[in-house]
Amino acid sequence: MSATKVEPPRTPVEASFAPAFYAARRGGWRDYWTLLHPPYTVWHLSYVLLGAAISPAPDPRIVVGALVAFGLAVGVGAHAFDELRGRPLRTRIPSPVLVALGTAALLVAVGLGLVATTMLGPLFLLFVVAGAAIVVLYAFEVPLVHSDVGFAVGWGAFPVVTAGYATGAHPVPIALAALAAALLSLAQRRLSTRARSIRRRAVGVSGEIVYSDGSRESIDARTLISVPESALSIMWLALFAASLAVLLAHWL
Repeated sequence: MSATKVEPPRTPVEASFAPAFYAARRGGWRDYWTLLHPPYTVWHLSYVLLGAAISPAPDPRIVVGALVAFGLAVGVGAHAFDELRGRPLRTRIPSPVLVALGTAALLVAVGLGLVATTMLGPLFLLFVVAGAAIVVLYAFEVPLVHSDVGFAVGWGAFPVVTAGYATGAHPVPIALAALAAALLSLAQRRLSTRARSIRRRAVGVSGEIVYSDGSRESIDARTLISVPESALSIMWLALFAASLAVLLAHWL
């Protein structure tokens, strides 16, 4: 009888990269900055601007209210709830604080939606309920919502449709803009997924590319994440600038 070699359990190794390309050094107020996912929150709010921009006469009060509501619901609420599940951003924010932040932000966002309902009519209540449901379901990682398609619809198309309806845009441009937002969000997801997994879970990456002329190029973790993250760093700025420019064309 031969003895079977039993390997000792492996001790988890902390990833060597920051959890996101925009993450600040851990501790204090920097954790709250990282929690907001600033580039992605601005990206999301750009869809609100886009939805308002396709309206023939967007009301500035509605636009500002929508920006605040979506900023609270997603930028604070959804991100605070997400950080509770496994600490993907590695912040040191106490769990009770995250719960309080997420709950308060979502409640204020819903409150703003209810105020808007008194101005826009009872049908807008459907948007308020749907928005709150998306945040909660995404936080609990319900498969239908916590997926590539769910992300594209909930974080991309939904803010466009909501802002477009609230500002009186025609259904056809709303649908086209929502499709564009969903596709952009899907591209965002495809670019960020691999980079995020390397930053947060990988402990080593190695390899090389051999070209037809015989030259070789080493591959490491930084090589794999640099291109998609560079693209993401450009895309959120471009989308924000384009959406804001089209909206301001109505007012200036």
